[in-house]
Amino acid sequence: MDGRAEVYYNNILAGYLVLEKSEYIFTYDEKYSNNPELPAVSLSFPKSKKEFHSEILFPFFFGLLTEGDQKQIQCRKLGIDKEDHFTLLIKTARNTIGAVSVKEEGNE
Repeated sequence: MDGRAEVYYNNILAGYLVLEKSEYIFTYDEKYSNNPELPAVSLSFPKSKKEFHSEILFPFFFGLLTEGDQKQIQCRKLGIDKEDHFTLLIKTARNTIGAVSVKEEGNE
């Protein structure tokens, strides 16, 4: 499944996470990247205009996913394959404990 998600830092659009042809790509939003007062979303992603690429879901984003019984419940209720980390991320990481949240693009 290809897809695109918006990544927020304290409810400010920080960047985009894209799954395209089995490759994950993270890029900062230009306004966020150009604002020196806003921090990087993670040490893994220093603020930059470059794209970050990975063949697996970046560990930072993987860390936002639930585990164990909670993951099984979410997958069952939402009809998501437990190995489909991207879909699980965009469907469940809207309200996280930390500063970073992920939302399916176009879904407020």
